[in-house]
Amino acid sequence: MHEAERSLFDLRRGRTLHVTNGSGQAADDAILMAPVEGLTPRALEQLRGSDRPLRLAVTHHRAHAMGLTSAPASGPVPDRSTGRNTGDVSLGLNGETSPDQILRLSSGLGRHASDAFDLRAASASEIGGLTLARLGQLLPAVVSVPLDRAGADALDRPLANGAILSVSTEQIAALAGNVRVEVTHVSDGPVPLEEAEDARFVCFREANGILEHVAILIGVREHWPDPVPVRLHSACLTGDLFGSLRCDCGQQLRGSLRVFAARGGGVLLYLAQEGRSIGLGNKLRAYALQQEGLDTVDADCTLGFGADERRYDAAVAMLRLLQLERIQLLTNNPEKVRALEAGGIDVVDRQPLYGTLNRHNLPYVKAKVHRAGHWLAEMLTGPIRAD
Repeated sequence: MHEAERSLFDLRRGRTLHVTNGSGQAADDAILMAPVEGLTPRALEQLRGSDRPLRLAVTHHRAHAMGLTSAPASGPVPDRSTGRNTGDVSLGLNGETSPDQILRLSSGLGRHASDAFDLRAASASEIGGLTLARLGQLLPAVVSVPLDRAGADALDRPLANGAILSVSTEQIAALAGNVRVEVTHVSDGPVPLEEAEDARFVCFREANGILEHVAILIGVREHWPDPVPVRLHSACLTGDLFGSLRCDCGQQLRGSLRVFAARGGGVLLYLAQEGRSIGLGNKLRAYALQQEGLDTVDADCTLGFGADERRYDAAVAMLRLLQLERIQLLTNNPEKVRALEAGGIDVVDRQPLYGTLNRHNLPYVKAKVHRAGHWLAEMLTGPIRAD
């Protein structure tokens, strides 16, 4: 798994990777690939230098949005732990395609005729590249060239000196399939808040070193009610910090802290899941698509993601380390309840959290109710704040 973790770091830097379906440089289905996000002319020329045709791999969600497949974009997420192809596709790129053109093809609106490309099922190595992109919260699209024996031989020197990293689909699958998240306590300290002066922040880090999450403990533990009020809150830079009117995240965050203060204590888990775990960059891309008329679910699927990429294994692990087994969950999301209960946490009760409707967040709240099944129907019956 060491190579897979290093390859994830290289991919986020925009570097090319050598991906094989099997062990050894001469393994079948080998490709040289680079992420579409951050693709540079230099990386593109490095791929073109192999004199093999460029290909673009995208997820089945993106392929559906492009009009290339009939599978619904809200269908099953591809099995990333096995690498089995369940709808991801590979397109032949013709002509002198620039990085900007490839980015637009991978993320913009518009439908395309399937006969405009050499359309194929994505290979196992291409699926591996897409898996790494998703794990790195990059746009899930990669440009690659297939390697024959001569192409593989030409990589001997850059692979030997570390200029290009090689990773196998088995190593990628092991990284993606390691769904059991372990977190370790990093540090903690008192942080008095406007809503609750008696607050303590506890920082946790996932075992792979990639993500950090924070538990905010309100009040004195010995005085906490039973069950303990708990909020799982996905990080939202735009809403939590800047008060974006496009969502209700900031209002839910501060509302939960007020609930904890009023009830004598509670715990907020602040999870590094920006944009339902698609990352800030992709969240902003989704916002641009929403300006074109898409709802939040369709915008994410158009970019190649599922309707909700979040998992809650880290939250379960954090609650266990905090020795919290009986909780009252402050949420409108049924998936959070299911995930915690599946992880062995006793969700004794649920309390809703409502923000204020305005003309900017109304489509977002409607999509959460009608597309994701969130318990927000009562909020939709409330008044819409005038600007």
